[in-house]
Amino acid sequence: MSPPVQAAYSYCEAVTGQQARNFAYGIRLLPNEKRQAMSALYAFSRRVDDIGDGELDPETKRNRLESTRELLERIRKDAVDEDDTDPVAVALADAARRFPLPLDGLDELIDGVLMDVRGATYETWDDLRAYCRCVAGAIGRLSLGVFGTSPGAPGAERAAEYADTLGLALQLTNILRDLREDAGNGRTYLPADDLAKFGCSAGFHRAAPPAGSDFAGLVYFEVRRARALFAEGYRLLPMLDRRSGACVAAMAGIYRRLLDRIERDPGAVLRGRVSLPGHEKAYVAVRGLSGMDARHVSRLTARGRG
Repeated sequence: MSPPVQAAYSYCEAVTGQQARNFAYGIRLLPNEKRQAMSALYAFSRRVDDIGDGELDPETKRNRLESTRELLERIRKDAVDEDDTDPVAVALADAARRFPLPLDGLDELIDGVLMDVRGATYETWDDLRAYCRCVAGAIGRLSLGVFGTSPGAPGAERAAEYADTLGLALQLTNILRDLREDAGNGRTYLPADDLAKFGCSAGFHRAAPPAGSDFAGLVYFEVRRARALFAEGYRLLPMLDRRSGACVAAMAGIYRRLLDRIERDPGAVLRGRVSLPGHEKAYVAVRGLSGMDARHVSRLTARGRG
C-alpha cells in the first residue's frame, strides 16, 4: 500500500475512533484490510450525515449533498488519484478496488439524508422502514461487501437481505435512544400511527413523557419491533467468517443491550443518552469472538428447519 493511501486510511480510522465509539469497537475485531475499508465507509457516511445534521440552510445542504454524490460517481468510475487532496475519497476508492462494494448504497444514504433535509415525517412503519433502508440497511449491504460470506455457507443467497434487516434493527434502536435529541432538532422519526396509538403525538421536547400518554407502552412496542428485526438479521452471523461474524455480533450486541436498558427504564431516553459501560462492550466482543452468537443462531435455524 502506497504512503498516500495508508495516510488516507489512517485519517478515516481517526475519524471513526473519534466519532463512532460503538462502530469502532466492533471493527477492531477485523483483520487490518477489512478494518481499513470499514473505516473508509464510515468516514464517507459520516460526511453525508454531518451535512444533513449541520447548521447550514436547506438549499446549501442539498447542494453539498449533490456535490458528495458527484464525488461518489468519481469513486465509482475509479477516477480518484492516490494523491487527491481528499483522504476519504482516496481511502474509499482504494477500498472499492479491493472489495465488491455496492456503492449504490451510498447513493441511497444520500437520498435518506435528503429526506431529513426536507423534514420528512413518517405516517406508518412501512414509511419509516423505507427511510431506514436508505440510511442503515444500505450500510449493512455495503459492510457485507467487505465481510463477504464463507464459501458454501447455507442460505448465503439471502445474506444481503439479512444485512439490510440488521441495519434496520440498529437504526430503530438509534431512533429510540435519540428521541429527545431528535425532537430538539425538530425531527420525529417514529411513525405517526404509533405515536397516536399511545397518546404521544405531542412529541418529546421535555424530560417527561407527554401528559396522559402511555409512553412506556410506545417504547415496549418499538423495542419488540426492533428485537424481531435483530432476530431476523442475526441469521447473517453463521454465513460470515469468524472475525467478520465477531465484528457484526459485537456491534449488534451492543445495540441489543441498549434495547435491554431502554426496556427496563423507558423514561431514560428522555433524560439523556443511554449508553453501555466499557466492561459490557468488552463482554459483547468476547462473546462475538467466541462464536457463541453464531452457534446460537445456527441451532435456532436448524431447529426451525426441523
